[in-house]
Amino acid sequence: MTHVDVLETADGVSRVSCRLETGRTNQLRIHLSELGHPILGERTYMRGFKGQKIKAPRLMLHAAELGFVHPATGKTLRFEQQPPSEFE
Repeated sequence: MTHVDVLETADGVSRVSCRLETGRTNQLRIHLSELGHPILGERTYMRGFKGQKIKAPRLMLHAAELGFVHPATGKTLRFEQQPPSEFE
């Protein structure tokens, strides 16, 4: 399950925040593409997308915050990282 919030929109793209309740490999990429809103720079999960394709130097996906409970220690771990400059 993925919760998506639109933070801002400009020039045909949107910056979104996603919170995962469950997680699988490539889940965000697949969910957003299936909703008709592929991640900027997406090349793999574009099946059926008919909208404008905007070029990007890479997949514009960034984890600003990651957190999980360590399976061995039970300790909650949390990591934060500012987006790279190309997101501005």
